[in-house]
Amino acid sequence: MSVQNYLEVAIEAALAAGQLQRSRFDSTFSIDLKGAKNLVTELDLASEALIVERILEQFPDHSILAEEADYPAGNGQHTWIIDPLDGTTNYAHGYPWFCSSIALTVGGELIVGVIHNPMSDELFTATAGVGAFRNGRKIAVSSRQPLAGSLLATGFPYDCATDPENNFNQFIRFQKAARGIRRAGAAALDLAYLAAGRLDGFWEVKLKPWDVAAGTLLVREAGGSVTSFDGSDYDVTNHRILASNGLIHDEMIAILAQENNV
Repeated sequence: MSVQNYLEVAIEAALAAGQLQRSRFDSTFSIDLKGAKNLVTELDLASEALIVERILEQFPDHSILAEEADYPAGNGQHTWIIDPLDGTTNYAHGYPWFCSSIALTVGGELIVGVIHNPMSDELFTATAGVGAFRNGRKIAVSSRQPLAGSLLATGFPYDCATDPENNFNQFIRFQKAARGIRRAGAAALDLAYLAAGRLDGFWEVKLKPWDVAAGTLLVREAGGSVTSFDGSDYDVTNHRILASNGLIHDEMIAILAQENNV
């Protein structure tokens, strides 16, 4: 099976999930709590079921790592990493900033990434060694530097009010050092926008693989840098991600190094 086949299936699944999400946006649906502030909606579950069904129809021996449910391990080295609805809180409040995120790893290496924003009808795709695209047109990270002229993005952990491992102090430092920060509530879209040159840097703590897998490949294929906070190698199981256009990366590392817990 070719990488193009994998990409086509991921796109089909993401578009189908997006159509479902858009059709139910602003409608009445069930909302439950997975934690004090962490929501899960009927549409998270329905979107995940749809995406997983589409993938396993084509690749029944592949493994699935997804946000809302556990799935039996497959027989090979292929693992799909799925966030069916990134930006659940936004969706639940009728705030139109959310997406589905689908990535495929083979032997632990990211080879396909797809992020779909159904409200703006934007489809971000990447395949390893081929590049990153928005609606079929190639994209690249920005050339903005230094940090003082850059626009950053981040988010905050759900338990930030009770867990001392948060990025509040980092936020203050970056807000003083950069042109501005956006906190929109969907890490996958933040990374897609970074890949498209709309943002220049991104950092966050305590994210899960499904939040960052597709976006990590997009940023790298668009010419950007993705590391841990200290600049060391990053993989999607790392709970500290730093991504940028590459030109402001060292400046961002220096800001993060001011924290004792880097």
